[in-house]
Amino acid sequence: MDANLKEHLRELEESHTGLEVRKSREKLDEILADEFFEIGSSGYMFDKKECLETGVVLTEMSLHNYEINPLAPDVVLSTYFIVDKTRNRNTFRSSIWKLIDGRWQLYFHQGTISPLQLSEVLKETK
Repeated sequence: MDANLKEHLRELEESHTGLEVRKSREKLDEILADEFFEIGSSGYMFDKKECLETGVVLTEMSLHNYEINPLAPDVVLSTYFIVDKTRNRNTFRSSIWKLIDGRWQLYFHQGTISPLQLSEVLKETK
């Protein structure tokens, strides 16, 4: 898969997890596909409408070990590890990005709380 696409999707992913987008209904609306749904680390499911109406968790996160895997020419699975500095917990994340109307949009997102620390995850990838 193209390195430029990986970098572009990583930037979108980082913006999606960043406070600037999470605080802005307009920016969140732009990045989420109309059919977006999520299985949160809480175990609850959310759709785009719920995310826009009730907002999303505002927390300071850093993204690590970002990888992408093509599922189709216009569909990509991304996986990564998040260190949540605000809630003092870590999660494994996966997202499905779809090329819709000429731009990549977040179609699906899922987070699973992990007992692992960043140093352990970095060892596993070497």
